[in-house]
Amino acid sequence: MPTVAAAASLCADLGRMAARVPRMGQASRSLLMVMALPFALCAPGGKVLAGTFENAVGGNDPQELSAWGRRFEHGEGVEQDIDRAIRLYCKAAAKGNAAAQYHLGWIYAFGRAGARDDGLAAAWFHRAAQKNDLHAKRMLERLGVNGKPGREPICVLSDGGRATSSGGIFQATGRAAVGGTRRVSIMREHPARGRVATMVRRLAPEYRLNPNLVLAVIEAESGFDARAQSAKNAQGLMQLIPETAERFGVHNVWDPEQNIRGGMSYLRWLMDHFDGDIELVLAAYNAGEGAVERHGGIPPYTETRNYVRRIVSRLN
Repeated sequence: MPTVAAAASLCADLGRMAARVPRMGQASRSLLMVMALPFALCAPGGKVLAGTFENAVGGNDPQELSAWGRRFEHGEGVEQDIDRAIRLYCKAAAKGNAAAQYHLGWIYAFGRAGARDDGLAAAWFHRAAQKNDLHAKRMLERLGVNGKPGREPICVLSDGGRATSSGGIFQATGRAAVGGTRRVSIMREHPARGRVATMVRRLAPEYRLNPNLVLAVIEAESGFDARAQSAKNAQGLMQLIPETAERFGVHNVWDPEQNIRGGMSYLRWLMDHFDGDIELVLAAYNAGEGAVERHGGIPPYTETRNYVRRIVSRLN
């Protein structure tokens, strides 16, 4: 029985085969995709449908996990997603896979998941070099690292959260700037698919945000309706009011990408302002940062408290 990585490769190959036959009817194209069904579900263009990541990260073969990490890192047969790549590499690396350890070092050395972090990169290259990985040894020379690095190798995601050695996510908030709400872990993958979800997962690393948090906010704010408008004149996917749109440089709130970028900019500002306390960030997104500061925590508004509770439950 072919492995899950082989299934993704098969999807990609079949997608290329279909693309090379422009006169092939839709039924014939679909037949090619059906050929991969014993191993995975193929989407148009050779992508693998939802469930692939969950199946992959649930595996225990370190080589398979590392191979899947490469696919998600580079978008080979699957939707490109650096955080999913890190989670897969992290699990493989914990099982002693030198290739995964090397790839994690590469990600942090070249800022693939945010700001460049030579110290963390060196920690991972050192781990791979201990298994005689020649590429890792050369990278340590380029970084000017001799001996054991001072950092421990950890799996940092694009939003600053961490992947666990089992491929899960742990993102506990820091202390609250005001209030003192409980710690929140983002443990669940948001199930959203489609153009908006793809855009969010592509853009979130630029703002050092967990895409699952952003998707949960969009779901609560607009139900993924790009034309949504509230009675208070909040507009678009992330329900930006005119003042917030202007504050974060959004010229056209009805353009999905501009709206998402504006909402992410605001979420990033709130994360910095409230020291990463997700509950306070959500409360401020709903009621305004001024209300959170005046009340010294989540305001006693039924709407806001329900809003925070609903999104947090979606996350964990």
